[in-house]
Amino acid sequence: MDRRTVLKGLAGAGGLALTGGLSAPAIAQGAAARTLRFVPQANLANFDPIWGTQYVVRNAAAMVWDTLYGIDSSFQPQRQMVESEEVTDDGTTWTFKLRPGLKFHDGEPVLSKDVVASLTRWSARDPMGLMIKALQQELTAVDDRTFKWVLKQPFPKLLYALGKNNSPCGFIMPERIAQTDPFKQISEYIGSGPLKFAKSEWVPGAKAVFEKFADYSPRQEKSSWLAGGKQVMVDRVEWVIMPDPATAAAALQNGEIDWWENPIADLVPVLKKNKNISVDIGDPLGNIGSFRMNFLYPPFNDVKARRAVLMALSQEDYMRAIVGDDNSLWKPLPGYFTPDTPLYTEVGGDILKGKRDLDAAKKLLAESGYSGQPVTCLVAQDQPITKAQGDVTADLLKKLGMNVDFVATDWGTVGSRRAQKTPPGQGGWNMFHTWHAGADCVNPAPYTAIRANGDKAWFGWPTSAATEKEVASWFEAKNLDEEKAAIGRLNKAAIDDVVYAPTGFFLSYTAWRKNVSGVAKGPLPFFWGVSKSA
Repeated sequence: MDRRTVLKGLAGAGGLALTGGLSAPAIAQGAAARTLRFVPQANLANFDPIWGTQYVVRNAAAMVWDTLYGIDSSFQPQRQMVESEEVTDDGTTWTFKLRPGLKFHDGEPVLSKDVVASLTRWSARDPMGLMIKALQQELTAVDDRTFKWVLKQPFPKLLYALGKNNSPCGFIMPERIAQTDPFKQISEYIGSGPLKFAKSEWVPGAKAVFEKFADYSPRQEKSSWLAGGKQVMVDRVEWVIMPDPATAAAALQNGEIDWWENPIADLVPVLKKNKNISVDIGDPLGNIGSFRMNFLYPPFNDVKARRAVLMALSQEDYMRAIVGDDNSLWKPLPGYFTPDTPLYTEVGGDILKGKRDLDAAKKLLAESGYSGQPVTCLVAQDQPITKAQGDVTADLLKKLGMNVDFVATDWGTVGSRRAQKTPPGQGGWNMFHTWHAGADCVNPAPYTAIRANGDKAWFGWPTSAATEKEVASWFEAKNLDEEKAAIGRLNKAAIDDVVYAPTGFFLSYTAWRKNVSGVAKGPLPFFWGVSKSA
């Protein structure tokens, strides 16, 4: 029996209400209304939001570290840690002043030197940061609350870069922590955000705890995504790791947890029948599934092998594996940009449309020189989205005649291993699955996965001069028509060179107890403004 059959059987038998496998003492029963218990999408295995780009890390980091600006629900950067900014008429010199009274969780004040060190570390890893770094003349602290960024030429999207919500975000850390090599993980988790990380209570694979920071001074504006006043209404947020969906569903029904980030679609009908549970789409901008290939090693260093994958893969297979039988939850995606947004395009996407051609794909794979070597597929089993895609991929690659080395592991291990550039047989990899929030794919600015600048690109390190040329064209566009033209060319170039294989567009649910209020829709779970009654 497959997973979906088992889960439907449990639901039909009322098995989800009988959590014999759930140990009640593991989740403190009779929890106070001031503690919010949350089941995240995956285990928080590592916690450096600059070193890694997993959403689960970004989501936790957004509670602990603050940013200079925050993107709101209209994709506009708003002041967050910054009190004011000035820019010269030629757009090359920015002077920023921090809000007064900002404190780190260890009681130390947030100073300009901390910002300088943090932005230096961030800009070594982030695609937009790298663009700014290439233009940078100097980044210096003027005084304790003022810092200056001097560029060789204007970078109009600077504030967007400092406030964007996609990983890695421009989180501000104490100087001593930010001076850590950006390619090595930090070991201290001190921020100035609205919640403190309780490192002593962190048990990877079981729980992570965040405590309200009493000295946090929220802005007075209404909160909107990462912008505005981050008012924390509870004393503690406890992340409870439950990789088994049936266990998480039962815990939510029994009131042992308060909020489940991403319940699988199979269980949503059961949850909706419970009068004490609210279920809704977590983010209307949805997600784009991703089949990410390693450009450094055979077979996917050859564009013919990558294009063979595009010719053969069925997005419907992938999407139904993720969301089930509800057609309203997914769309085919012959491109890379979020549907129903201004820059959505299908230019160049014909290879992803129509009947799948397995024979032609096999021929193209043979032309690439593939000769039966193992293809190492990293597939996280504790993350339903990646597990579902991985099962489809194992079958697809075998049908293509590939020798599949299926590495069934956890999401934390995938996050660490995908950063390795060693050969697949020596701890490296050939492909992994992930997904990209639709909010990150509305244009090239926040879209880490679309960049194709080789060693400076995201994991997989794609190289495509044509793609990079059109990324630059979009940044230089003077109006929406020019932006759309550039995006059409970019979409075609990225598909031609297969920067990655999009597996489709899909929506995800989130579910919470009805005694919890303030759950907001967006690309990540926002814990400010969320309250809980007894």
